[in-house]
Amino acid sequence: MLVGALLTLLTLSVIQLGLAMLVRNTVLDAASEGARFGSLADNSPEDGIQRTRDLITTAIGSAYAKNVSVTIGTYRGHPADIVTVVTPLPLIGLIGLSHSMEVKGHAAIETLP
Repeated sequence: MLVGALLTLLTLSVIQLGLAMLVRNTVLDAASEGARFGSLADNSPEDGIQRTRDLITTAIGSAYAKNVSVTIGTYRGHPADIVTVVTPLPLIGLIGLSHSMEVKGHAAIETLP
């Protein structure tokens, strides 16, 4: 009985770790895609924020898309859009500590000659 309880706890812990990694990777991918979208010559950085929010809301839920911001800076020496997402890290299911995970997506700003 004790071994079964330990194996159950271990299994649930591994599943929760997988869910946390899924959320992190999904939010990171959405931030990168939002930065790429906002850095296009005919789009604004605010378009990148909206794209990031739409992708996160579709994939995970609106609770994870509340705190999205963009800055114009440099990344590896080039002008870039930097989309930052601060979101909860899921600890039990999708419930977690708010503002505990921060990811950034970068994209070089496209200019027309």
